[in-house]
Amino acid sequence: MPITVSIVEDNEQLRATLARVLNRSEGLKCLSHYADAESALQGLPKDRPQVVLMDINLPGMNGVECVRKLKSLAPATQVVMLTVYEDTENIFNALAAGAAGYLLKRTKTAELLDAIREVHSGGSPMTTHIARKVTQSFQRAGPSSKPTENLSEREQEVLDCLSHGFLYKEIAEKLGISYETVHTYIRRIYEKLQVRTRTEAVAKFLKRDS
Repeated sequence: MPITVSIVEDNEQLRATLARVLNRSEGLKCLSHYADAESALQGLPKDRPQVVLMDINLPGMNGVECVRKLKSLAPATQVVMLTVYEDTENIFNALAAGAAGYLLKRTKTAELLDAIREVHSGGSPMTTHIARKVTQSFQRAGPSSKPTENLSEREQEVLDCLSHGFLYKEIAEKLGISYETVHTYIRRIYEKLQVRTRTEAVAKFLKRDS
């Protein structure tokens, strides 16, 4: 069964291009697309896509508020922000609203498709540039205890890769392990750190020496 994806994007040309790319990609299917948040909130709970690509700068209600409302209507739907905005405030507002990933529109097509598959598998994809902004912000967040001391050496290596914005496939290649093994390590990391997202895990990892 293909991963079903919906698009919320006001640029008609980009919306059509994304839909075409999705439908031509193995294992993916564009289920629906919307030009504004208001119509998306009416349609998406009925469409029930597994993943939504969401822009921030929409006419009327913005994408961040749309994510917040959508997560209450369709909590199982995973949202990836796909936007031109790369400032820290927008990133954290989107993640706090319930977005599982944050990518820039200039992201290469192959990376975008990998990110959709990653978020569907429980990951939180971010471009390297965005991940760097997130980690820099966490580095300024102040001290805590050492929450990562119970992680194995390999788990810490995986978490280090996450903190640098690597996709799951890239982590597998870098460490010479399978994609499925990466998932297993990340599930253990989340359990040990008592977190649910990549962002929370990276935050604790970056505070390990504080």
